[in-house]
Amino acid sequence: MGDIGGFIRQQRDSASMSIRQLAQASGVSNPYLSQIERGLRRPSAEMLARIAGALRLSAETLYVQAGILAEPEGDSGVATALARDLSLTDTQRRTLLDIYAAFQAENRLREEATTTKGSTS
Repeated sequence: MGDIGGFIRQQRDSASMSIRQLAQASGVSNPYLSQIERGLRRPSAEMLARIAGALRLSAETLYVQAGILAEPEGDSGVATALARDLSLTDTQRRTLLDIYAAFQAENRLREEATTTKGSTS
């Protein structure tokens, strides 16, 4: 498991939220959230989803940090930048991430085709 508590604290600080504000916005108790941030508790996927929503992050971002999901291929900086852009809706973020993933897959296929073509010559 990654340092999910430290990551949540970092994201909360970046969002200029107090622990109380995050607790209220996520519906997670203040003491429980404090214990998560200090590494004393391991949050469930449901709790991570609630915290992610309050931080305006995708739940997948926190799942990766918590070790629930594998890190996706590609530049995680893209996903982080999109998550921090408050001008985008959650649907717009998801759409942009889907487009990004589609471009990556297309480029991988093109690269594989080029490699295969070059090895048969």
